[in-house]
Amino acid sequence: MSSTASTSNIVLTYMLLVVIWSTTPLAIVWSVTDLHIMWALLLRFVLALLLSGSLLLLFRINLPCNRQALHSYLAGAFSLIGSQIFTYAATQYLSSGILALMFGLAPIMAGLIGHFAFSQRLHAVQWLGMCVAVSGLAVICLSAGTGQHVQLTGIILMLFSVFFYSLSIFWVKKVNAQLDVMAQATGSILVSTLLALLLLPFIWQYAPTQLPSLKTMLSLIYTVVMASMLAMYCYFKLVKNIQATTLSLTTVMTPLLALLLGALLNNEIPNAWVLLGAVLLLSGLLIYFMRMFGARV
Repeated sequence: MSSTASTSNIVLTYMLLVVIWSTTPLAIVWSVTDLHIMWALLLRFVLALLLSGSLLLLFRINLPCNRQALHSYLAGAFSLIGSQIFTYAATQYLSSGILALMFGLAPIMAGLIGHFAFSQRLHAVQWLGMCVAVSGLAVICLSAGTGQHVQLTGIILMLFSVFFYSLSIFWVKKVNAQLDVMAQATGSILVSTLLALLLLPFIWQYAPTQLPSLKTMLSLIYTVVMASMLAMYCYFKLVKNIQATTLSLTTVMTPLLALLLGALLNNEIPNAWVLLGAVLLLSGLLIYFMRMFGARV
């Protein structure tokens, strides 16, 4: 019974993570409807810091401030402010579905970083998967300018976003500070908030003068509570309980759901070229993971 209950709990956690990561791109797009994109980002970090700091106090978790811990917080901040500043900027050029699709490239970007910076070996089938995925991205790039939801500037911004997100993973692992999950998250959010505050002189003129719409406020709250806090809990819980390859498949599932949600809820209808590019990109991801699954059979 306990084993069944535990398995059911893991399955529900996995499903919840997929749902959160599928809906977050749309929430980001909606959160900047009535707010300047950088104000939306700054408010997200400030609110997330207040929430995570409160949880630290509630659960009496210590926030180490030694040199190694501070280094780890900085490394973790690259997956937050370092990545999200480009994602928020890209909302002006890409639909929520394409944002999610671009983040599907994270495992491939991580593989390239591991290969060229850390001498990690990539097998032939992984290189094949990368080539197929890149061909899909090329098709999407060729469709840029054919519609309001796909522009080349946004694709370039998202490539930077995915790069910094993937780089952060290696950096945090290399620091290996052995911090509590909540302490690591709160420290990284704190560093991200401090860095985001540096934007104030440049965005002060765009400060909101009235309350945004209910839709914008709810979307902002969603990015704070669900995308920044609950998703983090689900992710680290799954890391401890399932194989990395199974967890990595979320990068294939979430873009499909995000594309569907964007079309249904935000009138983001992709054209035929975008759909073809998406199919190729996701097929490349499946090929990339194929060898890892085969090694575990």
